[in-house]
Amino acid sequence: MTDRNHRSFALSRRSLVKWGGAAALAASIPVTIAAATAGAEPTGKSVRLRWLGTNSWEFTTEETTVLIDPWVSRFPTGAYTEAGANPETKIEVHEDVIDEHLPKADTILVTHGHWDHIADVPYIAKKTGATVIGTETHLNLLRAMDAPEEQLGQVVGGEFYQFKGCTVEVFKSTHSAKGDHKKIEFAGTRTSVPKRPMKIKHLVEGGSLTYLLDFGGVSFFNAGSANFHQHQTEGLTPTVLFIQPGGGHTPDYVERLLKATGYPRYVVPTHWDDFDKPLTEPAVPGGDIETLQKRVAKASPDSEFVRIDHLEHHDFQS
Repeated sequence: MTDRNHRSFALSRRSLVKWGGAAALAASIPVTIAAATAGAEPTGKSVRLRWLGTNSWEFTTEETTVLIDPWVSRFPTGAYTEAGANPETKIEVHEDVIDEHLPKADTILVTHGHWDHIADVPYIAKKTGATVIGTETHLNLLRAMDAPEEQLGQVVGGEFYQFKGCTVEVFKSTHSAKGDHKKIEFAGTRTSVPKRPMKIKHLVEGGSLTYLLDFGGVSFFNAGSANFHQHQTEGLTPTVLFIQPGGGHTPDYVERLLKATGYPRYVVPTHWDDFDKPLTEPAVPGGDIETLQKRVAKASPDSEFVRIDHLEHHDFQS
């Protein structure tokens, strides 16, 4: 298989910054994916990717565990009903569920401030000692929920950090908007620490971020909502692109994102489940994942569409 993910490597400023010497050589090695149940022994650098519903992802290597938007306390909100999420829904944090499914973390990356992305983060941070990255608003919301101050790292987009076992590049992004007036659900910012959020309406979007995680030969590009900044994204060549079935109000969202990221070898659908349903059961679609798969196949026929179910994992190896 031709390594399409790295065909523009020589022209990418970001790649030149991040890669050099042996790392550049490693980037040219074909990457394979196999289900963990397939029984194949790892042959090189390996990243285990596990889905915990919504946009909650766990990346595990021998060196590190990174979480994006870790949220497993799935309480009913009506988000996928005709009426939509009830803003008066009380926030619940199910510590027993978190302990069962998220036992460790070194780094936590927050894409935006909605409840289904950050409500569990303070407890996870206190339990694991993980560094938490987010915007000023995200961190102020987390402070209001007793997240440890010394573990919080504020970003705005544009940062490039070395963490244990991986690098993380941060991109300013945009949340998807709805209706003729392009409204973002639960919009807002917090420039100081508010009262403790008690209802889901109190966890405001607070600016959106996209992350490029690179584990030295295997890279992942994840946005927490169905929108992105195209001109900041163009020229990236991730191994794996996470993409959502939303974006109905974002023109040509799927097609533009695939093009901007160099038609990645692997496309993983995210945030496609009805998160009022149990995490321990197979995902019930909350978005039109079948149409998403067809759009990906048409726009990028060489990309492999890798659908992962609740609590399943796949191993990416270099």
